[in-house]
Amino acid sequence: MNPPLNPAPQLTHDPDGRRDIAHVGPIELFTPVLEASADFFVRVMGLREVHRDDDSVYLHTWDDYQSWTVRLIRRDRAGIGRTYLRAASPAALARLTAAVGAAGASRGVATDVHNLGEVHLFADPDGHELGLYWDVEWYRADDTDRPALKNQAAAYPGRGANLRRLDHVNYLTADVPATSAFLRDVLGARCTEQIVKDDGSPQAIWYSVGNKSYDLVYTEDWTGTRGRLHHVAFATDTREEILRAADVCLDAGVHIETGPHKHAIQQTFFLYVWEPGGNRIELCNAGARLILAPDWKTISWTRQERAKGQAWGLKTIESFHTHGTPVLDDAAGDPE
Repeated sequence: MNPPLNPAPQLTHDPDGRRDIAHVGPIELFTPVLEASADFFVRVMGLREVHRDDDSVYLHTWDDYQSWTVRLIRRDRAGIGRTYLRAASPAALARLTAAVGAAGASRGVATDVHNLGEVHLFADPDGHELGLYWDVEWYRADDTDRPALKNQAAAYPGRGANLRRLDHVNYLTADVPATSAFLRDVLGARCTEQIVKDDGSPQAIWYSVGNKSYDLVYTEDWTGTRGRLHHVAFATDTREEILRAADVCLDAGVHIETGPHKHAIQQTFFLYVWEPGGNRIELCNAGARLILAPDWKTISWTRQERAKGQAWGLKTIESFHTHGTPVLDDAAGDPE
């Protein structure tokens, strides 16, 4: 007689299995030192400048099928601008915009975003601006970066950190439970892992919109401020490239905050640096972990478990809990 099957855990996304968001698309970063930030991403990180206007520079990671990956925007203070999310189809875009409208989060339609079609703007409960789109112009390599393999967006740059693609965005939020409900109920994302407080409420959440282990992360902002950024993460091909990137950053005088090391949560191999504008940038390699189970059960980590440090025992440094952008002039005290 076969043993009884384990009961399916509670679903953390749309029960019919439909995922209307294909992936996180391009992002915008604010920086007070536009040219220095652009130089960091091109010379040290290995991105390619593909377009610019009076107050911004557009950059492309070498295997992004879209025409640009990051837009750096000149601002007085660092921080996150819009995050663009590509819908899985025109029908998915219609469902998402309807859900966002019903939630009262819509902020209209933009038609002037570089190389994107109509972008339906909205805000998460914390005020971070996001945009949903379907139409997009694909990247077209020229003679200077044409790949030998036609299933690759551009040639491997062979310089700096050689960042392959955008991986995820980690926001700071004043209300983790409200944001978690919005991601789940409005966007149809699923929570793969979380940190919980002693009362069981979430303090940090990792949400996936596809089969990657996570795409959108929200961490409680200890200052209670809304709309700030913790970090933006880019993927490399291998762990070895992250080790090499640490040496590249050392020689370039880039501030290395922590790593290389391995997270316990999500098992991501990481390196954290600060770009010249002050934004925290993660170089990561999490490609070995995919969430293939359609009924994945959220993994919860307690305060006591997190106090043990990262996967191999590295303790989390203080600035990882206190630094966010824009930096607050009056941020003082103990984040604990």
